Amino acid sequence: MGVLDAAARIVQLGGAGHDHRAAEMRAHFEARTGTFSAEDPWFEERSRAFWCDAVTRGRFGREVEAELSVEDRDWLGPLERAHRGLFRRALRGTEGGSRASHGEVLVDLWSGAEIMVNTFDDVSRAELDAAAEQLLDARIVGGEDADGEPMVALLPGAVFHPRSATAAIEEVVKAARARSMSTHDTLDALLRMQRALHALSRVKAAYAYRTEALSTQPLAAAHLPVRRGSKGPT
Repeated sequence: MGVLDAAARIVQLGGAGHDHRAAEMRAHFEARTGTFSAEDPWFEERSRAFWCDAVTRGRFGREVEAELSVEDRDWLGPLERAHRGLFRRALRGTEGGSRASHGEVLVDLWSGAEIMVNTFDDVSRAELDAAAEQLLDARIVGGEDADGEPMVALLPGAVFHPRSATAAIEEVVKAARARSMSTHDTLDALLRMQRALHALSRVKAAYAYRTEALSTQPLAAAHLPVRRGSKGPT
């Protein structure tokens, strides 16, 4: 799993002697997608998402290039060109509608691309198997494995949006297209919305996932409409 190993080594180096740069990159990530801390139940998911962003969009591998092997350095370009999308699983190609025999087909709601992924780490595989009908913000990298065979890998760090938000997300995506927003700006805004939903108890997904929240500024919980009653927001 060459690209996954390379990504893991870059992340490992980020916590070994490059703390200051990693902290700067995390601050920029949080400014775009919402804050998170070790006390949050969603800390692990957001931490993996941050490092995925740092390795791909943030080009953090260039910061530690001198400390990487030749094989790992070969993956820096493909990692920086990773395809980011808002994916849903699609069952293709086998009798009875089961998973495709040579990979997992992911359909990008944002770009319309259909990509067959055949390489995962154990955590990503388990998350995907558990994510029935959920949309996921993820990055995919293509290349060749050690035997020269085509490889399409799902990078660790996917963020899964709740099933209850799917209809609202589809409306947000339509609005983002109408505004000619970029992929990163749109998907970052959706991550802010997911963060707001996490932070507010007993709030419906449609309160957090709104076209009005397609702003370049982090979505503040205080700006969300809240219906008050004896049992709190509903």
